Amino acid sequence: MKYASKAELDLLTVDGAGGGTGMSPWRMMNEWGVPQVEIYSLLYRYLKKLDDRGEFIPDVAIAGGITLEDQVYKGLALGAPYFKIIGMARSPLAAAMVGKTIGGKIDQGHVPVYISRFGSSIEEIFITAPELKKIYGNRFGDIPPGAIGVYTYFQRLAQGMRQLMTGNRKFALQYIERDDIAAITKDAAEVSGIPHIMDLDKDEVEGILNA
Repeated sequence: MKYASKAELDLLTVDGAGGGTGMSPWRMMNEWGVPQVEIYSLLYRYLKKLDDRGEFIPDVAIAGGITLEDQVYKGLALGAPYFKIIGMARSPLAAAMVGKTIGGKIDQGHVPVYISRFGSSIEEIFITAPELKKIYGNRFGDIPPGAIGVYTYFQRLAQGMRQLMTGNRKFALQYIERDDIAAITKDAAEVSGIPHIMDLDKDEVEGILNA
């Protein structure tokens, strides 16, 4: 982080996943690297120290096995206000491959039973198809099913984020704060610096009780 600050990087990505790539040995993928919560907490700690000294803070992206909207929210909150972006690789790739596979099965006329309950065409199976048809009109047929799968996946994440943010009364990403989340174990509280659920708003509660 110190070197990234000195070099005034535009963006630094910190990956909390296991070491290596999809072609790496199984033990490397599962046993190397620093776990996500720990490395993100260290990252926040270093960023805050640099910020408190008035040093340059690059935008930071975090990655590492994040797939669902609650994980996205918690990741941004854990490092707020420094974590700006969530990096993803395998989950969008999986969405693309599922979309492509479904498209292939539709073309072959062999839609799997667990999919056929939704329909037998692109328009019936993909919930975002009407929206995309409205946007692209006659060009809708040129969109690969894999791309529709990725779009649908990100629309699901976006809707989930809206619901979580509304629940916290945060109507834009820049308003997400560390106070939006709580640690449910003492170990998590110690590692992250996020209050344990039993201590959340403790002073405010005591003030109300003693008023």
